[in-house]
Amino acid sequence: MINHIDTVLYTGKTVTTGGRQGESRSDDGRLDVKLSPPGSSGSGTNPEQLLGAGWSACFIGALGKAAAALKVSLPSDVSVATEIDLGKTDNAFFLQARLNVSLPGVEPTLARTLVDAAHQTCPYSKATRGNIDVTINLV
Repeated sequence: MINHIDTVLYTGKTVTTGGRQGESRSDDGRLDVKLSPPGSSGSGTNPEQLLGAGWSACFIGALGKAAAALKVSLPSDVSVATEIDLGKTDNAFFLQARLNVSLPGVEPTLARTLVDAAHQTCPYSKATRGNIDVTINLV
């Protein structure tokens, strides 16, 4: 099922040249990164790291919404360590992901409730749901 957006809140615009050995820039100049293939000795980042950074930032925002809905506070040192695997099966490339969520001081049952709610509302989680293997760990 494809969802239709009624109101666009923001459009991120980037241009990438040179593929995995190129560079990406945003139209506002705030993003200007060199790219390198994963595992190479190149000086840039790679798309898997960029996906992880964006997803983890979004997921923390979704955790905040979930906490607000339950009228609880998130710890100030909440973090999400994201691991994005690029792999291959039968000559086809795939991604899989692990989100390792740290909610220091939050009771485990409440932490799981917050993580599950965030995974349902985070746009990155929605975009990947049913498309790649995703594991969410409480650490």
